[in-house]
Amino acid sequence: MKNLLLFTLTFFTITMLDAQQNLSYQTPHEDIMVLADASLAPSIRINSKGTKAILLYRANFKSIDELSETEMRLAGLRINPITNISSRARYYYDLKVLDIASNKESDVKGLSANMRLTNFSWSHDQQKMAFTNTTETGVELWVLDVQKSLAKKLTDGIINANMGDAINWFKDDSAILITALPKDKATLIDSETAVPKGPTISTNDGKKAQNRTYQDLLKNPNDEFNFKQLAKSELWQINMDGTSSKWMDSKMYSNVTFSPDGEYLKVTTVHEPFSYLVPYNRFPSETNIYAKDGTFIKKFLETPLLEDLPKGFMSTRKGPRSINWRADKAHTLYWAEALDGGDPEVKVDYRDEVFEQAVPFDQPKRSLIKTKQRYNSIMWGTDELAVVYDYWWNTRELNTSIFNPSNADEKPYLFNSRNYQDRYSDPGDFVVTRNEYGRRVLELYKNSLFLLGDGFSDEGKKPFVDAYDITNKEAVRIYESNNNDQLETLISAIDIEEGKILTMLESKNEYPNYYFRNIDTKKLTPVTAFKNPFKAIQDVHKEVITYEREDGLELSATLYLPVGYDKKKKEKMPMIMWAYPREFKDKNSASQVTSSSNEFTYPWYGSPIFWVNRGYVVLDDAAFPIIGEGDDQPNDQFIKQLVSNAKAAIDAVDDLGYIDRNRVAVGGHSYGAFMTANLLTHSDLFAAGIARSGAYNRTLTPFGFQSEERNYWEAPEVYYNMSPFMHCDKMKTPLLLIHGEEDNNSGTYPMQSERYFNALKGLGATVRLVMLPKESHGYAAKESIMHMLWEQDEWLEKYVKNKETTSTSTEPMEAVGKGEK
Repeated sequence: MKNLLLFTLTFFTITMLDAQQNLSYQTPHEDIMVLADASLAPSIRINSKGTKAILLYRANFKSIDELSETEMRLAGLRINPITNISSRARYYYDLKVLDIASNKESDVKGLSANMRLTNFSWSHDQQKMAFTNTTETGVELWVLDVQKSLAKKLTDGIINANMGDAINWFKDDSAILITALPKDKATLIDSETAVPKGPTISTNDGKKAQNRTYQDLLKNPNDEFNFKQLAKSELWQINMDGTSSKWMDSKMYSNVTFSPDGEYLKVTTVHEPFSYLVPYNRFPSETNIYAKDGTFIKKFLETPLLEDLPKGFMSTRKGPRSINWRADKAHTLYWAEALDGGDPEVKVDYRDEVFEQAVPFDQPKRSLIKTKQRYNSIMWGTDELAVVYDYWWNTRELNTSIFNPSNADEKPYLFNSRNYQDRYSDPGDFVVTRNEYGRRVLELYKNSLFLLGDGFSDEGKKPFVDAYDITNKEAVRIYESNNNDQLETLISAIDIEEGKILTMLESKNEYPNYYFRNIDTKKLTPVTAFKNPFKAIQDVHKEVITYEREDGLELSATLYLPVGYDKKKKEKMPMIMWAYPREFKDKNSASQVTSSSNEFTYPWYGSPIFWVNRGYVVLDDAAFPIIGEGDDQPNDQFIKQLVSNAKAAIDAVDDLGYIDRNRVAVGGHSYGAFMTANLLTHSDLFAAGIARSGAYNRTLTPFGFQSEERNYWEAPEVYYNMSPFMHCDKMKTPLLLIHGEEDNNSGTYPMQSERYFNALKGLGATVRLVMLPKESHGYAAKESIMHMLWEQDEWLEKYVKNKETTSTSTEPMEAVGKGEK
């Protein structure tokens, strides 16, 4: 233990010798490029009646120029202070209106060139859709008349979208409430050039404040000032004729929602003091209720700064939380309150209680239901019918109960209780319909509720529709998919009385398209007809394989053979395996198969599927369960189970005769990168590895990581054993590290890869570090992604496919260790 603590706390630094060389952005081999640069089909927004759809067109990638626009990182937000919207927003560039009955697409008139569109919002009658356009200097409000296929700009670039929630329709759809740039916004401080007025000091009065390693936090008074300026907005009413009026003065608005009848608004604002430990959603806040004309009704809630929640994933704050409007009532609020003080260690019969109170608050709050576990959400139906969900992370238990909101003394009926990781027993999602307020409530027809389910089982995926009689409490299956050559996914019920369901069908070489399914006649009516943009791999062999781990646990993965592979000759090819570890509390859930060979083969930017076009076998989404049953925690046996998962996967494909097991690579992103580093450290199964945006030293995330609830001081051996950084001296396998320089994911600081590279280089490992400028945890710029694909391809060609002839020479690279100390 002394050695462990000494090694952990010692500052580890290695001077990098002749390691950096300039290298411009590269593009991958043409066999990869033809897939990576293919044009994608549009996204789609269908109205609730299934008569009209909006097609949204987006470029595959952002550009490095876009990522290089001015950015400020404050209180968990990334903001462009010039345009006043998230600096990481993904935009659409074009819209079309699809008339579904005639299958006719119409160009939208009135749009400008080079638009950057986002924040789409249907009006209540779904005759219009509001959206924003980001120009070089600001965010504009636009509205689309769906029937006329005509777009109109309502404002110049006055919207402040820094805090989100920038658009809210008034109930009659005659106007939109926006968050607008305030008149009292002061000039921002340039923190890079500003002269400090003193040190930055943080204090604690003895309370425990065990927080995750959040990023982009406030760091000094200048950050506080800038955050306040960028978070402030005025609320303005923008009428459809373009006229406007100020609705409320400048405040830091974080949430604005109308009541279902549109007569009242719930407005939440952020307040000081700010924190350097947590993001803005845990800053002090105030929730007030106003009439639609702006008249103040009541201060409903004042929440203090939340830096010191009790320990545990199921901890929560005291007092009202999850405050929302009841969807089935005109203007009634409901919320949950912890009965255990928010502390999961406290033993109580009920964890939470849900209350309601109608505006204007002339009656006291009323209890609706108490939940055994932590309250999650409610689906509203009628005065006498609603569904409540509660769960407990530690046991993975999810309860679904039907209750009577009008009678708290009536015992709720437990509709379903299951391990939420047990996909085979998932009863599905309740069907909803739009009520007179335009809100989604439970569909109740002929005394039955309806559920759409995925239908996972040992026989594959067979989506279903069940009718559940609320009187006799029995479910009857009224539809089950039996498509053997296609994969069906039930999206939503358009008209349950008519049996009309919006569904999506796909196969391994047929792009996912939308249809209306009549579940009575089984008839399909096409909605879209998107083409497969990945013709180069449409005939690739694909299958879901199952195999056993050494302890008998059944695992699965999706196997792809190289393009043009001759299964009769069975030439032994190199393989790349891609995976992501997941923690489970039971073996049954861990062994379930939720992949399908009929799923469309889609090589998204982070996928390994590109390499089927480069002569590799690809084993994608290989199951890597880490199990801890009962009082055992999954991570207590992390390394052993990790290696066992990997060996079982390689053995399975090797037994099929497709691979040279001496030429197998492993890769992963985020926690998959952490997995990759550990596999290369603790096994000799692989020829090389690719680890993207990972964390490698768990002592740098001392208050928990991923699904690890214990802190470092409670389980130091677990943190030490799971950290590949602590075992760099064991690394003998070539490792490619890739990381975004601006990674904002909790725990995966760019420093994780930089320090890990330094340690590996210092101990003589073969390692290459690629830092992608301006990129976050997921990569966005075309230049970055194409270069990433190039790096991965070069690494695989050198250390996997051509392993036997690989020399020790190196090409120009950003940072590289040559196997020398």
